[in-house]
Amino acid sequence: MSMIPKKPVIKPFAHQLVSLAHNEHSDIVFDTSDPGTGKTFVRIMAFAKRRAAGSGCALVMCPRSIMRTVWAADIAKFAPHLVVSVAASDNRAEAFAEPADIYVTNHDAAKWLANQKAPFFAKFDELAIDESTAFKHYTSQRSRALAKITKYFKFRTCMTGTPNSNSITDVFHQILLLDDGKRLGKLFMPFRASVASPVQVGPRQNMIKWTDKAGAEDAVFGLLSDIVVRHKLDDCADIPDNNRYAMTYELTATQERAYREVEKTQMLELGGKGSVTAINAAAVATKLLQVASGAVYLSPSNYHVVDRARYELIMDLVEQRKHPLVLFLWKHQRDLLVEEAEKRGLKFAVFDGDTSDKERYDIVRSYQAGAYDVLIGHPKSIGHGHTLTTGTSTIWASPTYDLEIFVQASSRQRRLGQTEKTDTLVIVAKDTLEEKVYDALLSKDARMTSLLQLFASLTPVVPFAAVTTTPAKTPKKRATAETT
Repeated sequence: MSMIPKKPVIKPFAHQLVSLAHNEHSDIVFDTSDPGTGKTFVRIMAFAKRRAAGSGCALVMCPRSIMRTVWAADIAKFAPHLVVSVAASDNRAEAFAEPADIYVTNHDAAKWLANQKAPFFAKFDELAIDESTAFKHYTSQRSRALAKITKYFKFRTCMTGTPNSNSITDVFHQILLLDDGKRLGKLFMPFRASVASPVQVGPRQNMIKWTDKAGAEDAVFGLLSDIVVRHKLDDCADIPDNNRYAMTYELTATQERAYREVEKTQMLELGGKGSVTAINAAAVATKLLQVASGAVYLSPSNYHVVDRARYELIMDLVEQRKHPLVLFLWKHQRDLLVEEAEKRGLKFAVFDGDTSDKERYDIVRSYQAGAYDVLIGHPKSIGHGHTLTTGTSTIWASPTYDLEIFVQASSRQRRLGQTEKTDTLVIVAKDTLEEKVYDALLSKDARMTSLLQLFASLTPVVPFAAVTTTPAKTPKKRATAETT
């Protein structure tokens, strides 16, 4: 007698039911819900219902780091009757040739997809762009490429918890991908002129910075009100608070001398190891930040260590916490963190651009099982999609200018399923440029929060509750197969 596997009982949270209901009456969706609110689950279940009713396949475009560890894993978990094919750079043509319901590929596949003929897209009718800010620059090659193929998809979704980390203009191309210019227009320049003003910031004519006009966020909010879904994590779930703060780090005497030398002369003499000359303000700033963080680069792959004290401090903090996540920005930070962890006999893993897809999956699973004393990661690699709720502390080795990366990477632990208070700690060197970087980050955060608060008012606030629902009727079960 054959045993037929039971269908999983799906228990969406109440706010996810609101999102699913929105999908019932809108072919395009701009989901700006907070990281950790379950946007991926909503997208999978909405597609599963359409697929059961006879719709075409779905194409998911997401960061490479979460193709398998998040999307393929969540599809297998929440809709195991659906077949997923993962199309990486080394198997793209073969993966798309496989029969499947959902095809998952990375953002950089846009250029490859744009070269495909119309028949290639005949089986698709849904496009989901996860972390859609990857396409916010309308002039980038992959943004132009993706814009060429959106016409083939009836149902389109952009997903990001950080839609306007720099300016309200960040949303323009994301919306263009959804509605072909219906709401914000088809041309960026007229849109920018309507929502931002030019400010001269240098002596040359082209040295202009565009700043958002007063009321621009409200105006854009009104134009997008029918397609936006926005859930704040604190409104959706009873998750313990997150405490974010900066920890002051004082430069050692060696660092102080090196820092002031670069600041004063734009040159740091490194004895017999050569010298580094900063030829413009941006380069000087980079060198100052490097020295403050403990090293300075002689070339992209060769650096000189100025001082290791910051990394001794970080590992002291690690030993005071359970399973913290430590985020680094530069290669020397990774290397010095690894050296210090090894010296102390800590169990750790490194998650960055050199980590293979299989290793990423194994690292996340092992971390959640409590196998590591510390997880050391680069925010661009680990900062999207992953759930790391075993830990409660995120430590930034130094501050970043990039608000999007900061918000996303700092949200890996405070997500649905977290039962303890969390903290986000940023190491900031006293009386250095790092203080200005952190202040600029907070200023950007306030500006983005303003727009997101407007978006949140669109979506009904629903108290946290687990609601049992019956899965949508689906075709006969097929084996789940991931093409690799």
